[in-house]
Amino acid sequence: MALPQEQRETHVGSYEKILTIANRILQGGSITKEEAIELIHTSDEDTMILLAMADKIKQHYNDNTVDVCAIVNARSGKCPENCKFCAQSAHHNTGVQEYPFMEDEEILNAARKAKEAGAIRFSIVTSGRNTTNPNEFEQILRVLKRIHDEVGLEICCSLGLLTYDQAIKLKEVGVTRYHSNIETAPSHFPDICSTHSYEDKMSTIGNAKKAGIRVCSGGILGLNETLEQRVEMAFELKRLNIDSVPLNILNPIKGTPFEDNKALKPLEILRTFAVFRFILPNALIRTAGGREVNLRDLQAYALTGGLNGIMVGGYLTTGGRSPLDDLQMIDDLSLTLNTVQL
Repeated sequence: MALPQEQRETHVGSYEKILTIANRILQGGSITKEEAIELIHTSDEDTMILLAMADKIKQHYNDNTVDVCAIVNARSGKCPENCKFCAQSAHHNTGVQEYPFMEDEEILNAARKAKEAGAIRFSIVTSGRNTTNPNEFEQILRVLKRIHDEVGLEICCSLGLLTYDQAIKLKEVGVTRYHSNIETAPSHFPDICSTHSYEDKMSTIGNAKKAGIRVCSGGILGLNETLEQRVEMAFELKRLNIDSVPLNILNPIKGTPFEDNKALKPLEILRTFAVFRFILPNALIRTAGGREVNLRDLQAYALTGGLNGIMVGGYLTTGGRSPLDDLQMIDDLSLTLNTVQL
C-alpha cells in the first residue's frame, strides 16, 4: 500500500537532507550539531540511505581498508572506581574473574594470537584507577617493548589515569596510542561515575598528547543517554581532535546498576555509527565491545555504514566471535585489511 502524500513528502525531505549534508562534507564542509541531531533521528525507512552516505564519506576521507586491533585484559577486577556499566568495579557484585597482572609470556602469547587474527596493533588493558605500582609499570614497559620487537605489532595501552612522566616512558618504548574513553557525553558523565571526574579524563588525554602519543577515545552506547547526548559525545571528540574512536555497545552485566538496561535496536546503533562518521569524517572509527550481541546479523552494516575499524578476539570481560568469522566478513564485503602501522 502506498504511503499517504504527506508521509511521502516527509521521506523525500529526509533523504534529500541526508544527501545535501553528505555532499557538503564530501566537498570539505562540516555538519552542524543541529543537523547531526536531525540525522540521528532518521527513520528506519531512510536509515540505509544514511549508512550509504556515511560510507561515501569514509571512502572519500579514508579508503576501503579495515583496521583490526585486539586487546588483553592484563589485570582484572577489584577496580575502586564505580562506573555503572563495568563488571570489574569492586562496587558491583558481578562474579567477574579477578587476577593480578599477567606474566609476560601470557601477554606475548595473546599478542601472537592477535597477529594471527589479522590485528596490526595490540593493547594492554588493566583494571583500576591507575597504575602506581612502580614494579608493575616497569613490567608493562618491558612487555610492551617485547610485543613491538618480537611480535611486530603496533603497541597501545589503557592503564587508567595517566601522569605525564608515565606517558613519556610509554612513548620511549614505542607506544603509539593511549586509550582513554570519555565514555559518554560530558553532560551525562556524572550519571555514569562519581569516583573520578570528567576533568580527570581530560588530564589523562592531555598528558598523553603532551608526550606525543596519539589518543584513542570513544565511549559506550546504551548508558541511558539520549540521542542528543550521543551527538554531544561525537562533537566533544571532535573538539579534542581525537582521530581514533572505538564505539562500544552496552552488554548489560548482571550485578551492575545497568543490568536491566534495554538492548538498543540494531538500526538505532547503525544510525549512531553513521552520524559519528558525518561529524568525524577523517577519524578511524571502530566497532568494539557489544557488537555481536547487539547488532547480530547486521554487523556487516557497520563496515559499510561509515566505520573502518573492528576489534577482534573478545573484550575485557565478555567474549567475541571467532576472528575467522570477522576476517570472512571483511573479505565478503570486498574490503581489505589495513597493514600500515603508524
